[in-house]
Amino acid sequence: MKKLIVSTFLLMIVAFVDAQLKQPIDAYNINWTDFSNDSQESLPIGNGDIGLNVWTEKNGDILFYIGKSDAWSEANNTQLVKVGKVRVSLSPNPFTAATDFSQSLHLGNGEILIKGGGTTVRVWVDANSPVIRVESQSAQPTTMKVTLEPWRTTVVNKISADVVIPSVASSITWYHRNENSLLPSNHLTFGAVIKGTKMTKGEGNNLVSEAQKNNRVSVYPLTAVTESAKEWINQVNALVANNEKVDVEKARTAHQQWWTDFWNRSHIYLKGDTTAQKVALGYNLQRYLDACSSRGAYPIKFNGTIFNMDNPNNTKKEKGSKVEIPDPFDADMRAWGGMYWFQNTRPMYWPMLAAGDYDLMLPLFKMYKGMLPRNSANVKEFYGHDGAYFQETAPFWGGIPHLTKEEKGVYTKHYYLPILELSTMMLDYYHHTNDNTFLKETLLPVVNAGLTFYDQHWGRDANGKLFLDSVNSIEMYWKVVNPTPDIAALHFIIPQLLSIPTDLVDAKSRRLWERMLQELPEIPVGEKNGKKVILPYAGPQTAPAHNTENPELYAIHPFRVYGLGKPDYDIALNAYNERGIKRTKCWHQDALDEAYLGLAHEAQRDVIATLINKDPRLKFPAFWDKGHDYAPDADNGGNGQHALQLMLLQSEGTKIRLLPAWPKEWEADFKLHAASNTTVEGHVKDGKITNLKVTPKSREADVVIGNN
Repeated sequence: MKKLIVSTFLLMIVAFVDAQLKQPIDAYNINWTDFSNDSQESLPIGNGDIGLNVWTEKNGDILFYIGKSDAWSEANNTQLVKVGKVRVSLSPNPFTAATDFSQSLHLGNGEILIKGGGTTVRVWVDANSPVIRVESQSAQPTTMKVTLEPWRTTVVNKISADVVIPSVASSITWYHRNENSLLPSNHLTFGAVIKGTKMTKGEGNNLVSEAQKNNRVSVYPLTAVTESAKEWINQVNALVANNEKVDVEKARTAHQQWWTDFWNRSHIYLKGDTTAQKVALGYNLQRYLDACSSRGAYPIKFNGTIFNMDNPNNTKKEKGSKVEIPDPFDADMRAWGGMYWFQNTRPMYWPMLAAGDYDLMLPLFKMYKGMLPRNSANVKEFYGHDGAYFQETAPFWGGIPHLTKEEKGVYTKHYYLPILELSTMMLDYYHHTNDNTFLKETLLPVVNAGLTFYDQHWGRDANGKLFLDSVNSIEMYWKVVNPTPDIAALHFIIPQLLSIPTDLVDAKSRRLWERMLQELPEIPVGEKNGKKVILPYAGPQTAPAHNTENPELYAIHPFRVYGLGKPDYDIALNAYNERGIKRTKCWHQDALDEAYLGLAHEAQRDVIATLINKDPRLKFPAFWDKGHDYAPDADNGGNGQHALQLMLLQSEGTKIRLLPAWPKEWEADFKLHAASNTTVEGHVKDGKITNLKVTPKSREADVVIGNN
């Protein structure tokens, strides 16, 4: 009787867990019933730091590349590369002759399932621990072989080879170590240990299990800066020992709960025609990719993220090409290098605010705050004054060049804006969370460093106004006067700082803000085609264009001086209509400007274009086309995600504006976040909201619906 009660209780638990996993987000699961040729036809999975590209080949083998947010090699001064590649083979192989084969991504619980012939293989990266799990369950006893397949096997251009340690009976250990480098990444070592249940060392770099119905292999990646390889080995062995004590079933439950909680934070589920479904798929898959790659030591790399992949057989055609391009490359390849480009990194982080994914933003803030000491020291050494700025392109440890006013203009030189946009994003984060510790320890040090630099680096004009001379208006116009992005940023940031309660800031900071506010020049305004518009910089508009950007529209986004319900809306609308560059996708921000201006039709058009913009080489729907960058292009997904949110909700100060740019033909269920720890959820149909729920309820009075 006791056995029956226990069995019934266990079945109830299993049923409860299964019920938990059936979430609305599972409508966007990916299910493929065919095999993959290579990693370009892979499914992504990750825990925020460790990311896998997983695919099943025609011979039934399961392969995965391991990416990690801090796997920096010596390549090209510094390059984010793969940790390694692993192959899993089952014998007898159940998949090759199976009529029911499938490989699928399950969003609700963060796992990949490969099924067929009575066998299921489950691949997951523990959301709470640095471990990869591959588990098989078969009707008949099956042997699992796990093989490490290194490709960095020789020294190339002074870049060291991976080292595979002569393994003990039940594990495989390998690492890559940066030696003899003058860079801060010197002595950085990354690698992993593979360890399996009832597995022993086979020939070569593999482990082989006994024939059994249930197999499990665990992979433990680690990155550490150590004085010796031996020290790294000791650390990774300690990591393995600690995690081998873990109850895997409890870890699985906690992992699934993390994903349940993540999807419960926010959502946008569209209903309607095929296009609406594709847009919703793109939005939700991009948010999934954010969760897979945004909780590590460093922010998302825009140019491929941790899911970049190889092209070993050149089986695909480049977009627009009539012939196949002979360009095989390995999985360490990424165009645009290892630097962080701020303009390309920001698109993935702006939408995390409305999604409520505040934890995913912290690595970005941490990295840039970590640059302050070096950058401040550079400013003091080069210019003899205080403050700091962030270079548009910088390695993760920071540093800035010594620039003179006479030095020739370049895309990313004489370009100081990133510290102001990051400060704007940090202000939004603070307004959303009311986190006073973040305010004091992160936001104020960063914003004050930036304002101090702007205050002391430039002089004043005859009217006592700040005079920014020889400063880039982003990458478009070089070495101009009073570029609009910078001036708009200062107009947007400083009043917000002055609204912070006096007991949270020091008197010296407040005096700086008050004085600078009085010394700000006006945002440049002029005429174009007979219409009053925002200009990209002050003075005669004679500077040559060098890129495909509209810097004048930075006064709409990210520095929201103009927009719905704000003064001089017509000037902003004119500037949008008269803009010189009309582009969407990748890092172009037309869709964002359109949403902020309440242009529903235009925003819808560009969001559609962006969130269905899959790279033609790649199979996963949210591995975005490379555009100006490299696939999968994270810029593209971030901008599409952000614009769709802004069409539904815009949070500014105490006001929450709903449906500012929403097309009437789209139906949606949504839950999004606004300032002051507020969530707003409801249903939209025919341009009207039903089932509106605002939490806390006191914020209902701050809601405005529509774009009047």
